[in-house]
Amino acid sequence: MSAIGIFIAASVGTLAVGLVSSWVDRKVTARVQYRVGPPLLQPVYDILKLMGKETLVSSRARGRGFLMAPVVGLAAGLVAATILWAANLWPAEGFLGDLVVVIYVLTIPAIAAIYGACASGSPHAAFGASREMKLLLSYELPLVLAVLVPVVQAARAAGEGGASFSIGALVTFQASQGWVLFSLSGVMAAVVALVAMQAKLTLVPFDLPEAETELMAGSMLEYSGPPLAMIKLTRALLLAVAPVFLVTLFAGGVSDAASPLAWLAFAGKYVVVLVLVVLIRNTNPRLRIDQTVRLFWFGLAPLAALALVLAWFGL
Repeated sequence: MSAIGIFIAASVGTLAVGLVSSWVDRKVTARVQYRVGPPLLQPVYDILKLMGKETLVSSRARGRGFLMAPVVGLAAGLVAATILWAANLWPAEGFLGDLVVVIYVLTIPAIAAIYGACASGSPHAAFGASREMKLLLSYELPLVLAVLVPVVQAARAAGEGGASFSIGALVTFQASQGWVLFSLSGVMAAVVALVAMQAKLTLVPFDLPEAETELMAGSMLEYSGPPLAMIKLTRALLLAVAPVFLVTLFAGGVSDAASPLAWLAFAGKYVVVLVLVVLIRNTNPRLRIDQTVRLFWFGLAPLAALALVLAWFGL
């Protein structure tokens, strides 16, 4: 399959999985609140409705930057999804450093949201952008430290000069040596990465940039029509990419792409991570930004650093 074909297939498939995951999130949340919840295709209906609406741009907005930000955020999410699926399907054909690229690319949707909110000309959106920036600076350090744990474990197994930032190499390592989660350092790193991904998805308790009760829609306040639809698609896409990323790094990913049982096991692992994300969202209150910074910098970052040291010693 050509690179363009892989990109299209990964984009369409991940968007579909993301929309279904978004429905699961909304349905479970509704049931927790004693509501019926939306039908299965409601996320699709919402996107189609927004695509048919008029795009309104404030006279105070910087038009090009304001309208391009959602496009850039969605494109970055699609690139990350493509790299992850390619690494799971063809572990031996990935490129060196694709793990670094995925981490970098996954920061772009948040940066695009910050830029778009600042370009909107709205003080409420700018306040949401400020919170998004603080949130990004909070969770990136512990997330990177947690992601380094599988790299260190794979390097120890490969011997001197075996360190690799290739996602395919990590999948191959876990297929032969067992999941990263089967170690103490792996469990600690996976917990840190899960909480950091919850923040990257801006879900409760880290929904600070768009806190409806405080900022209305926060960084998304001035968006409407197709640009808002692209933001919603990006959120749904990341809801699919985040569990795939965690499963690939800590639970072996797709151990054998040619085996239906391996895909069934991968789906089960994906559902487990999605359930954890939904449970965290529905069982915690929103944190203040100062509480969030303290949690990540003084709680999870040291925990991830400790996990990294334990991984270095083979624990």
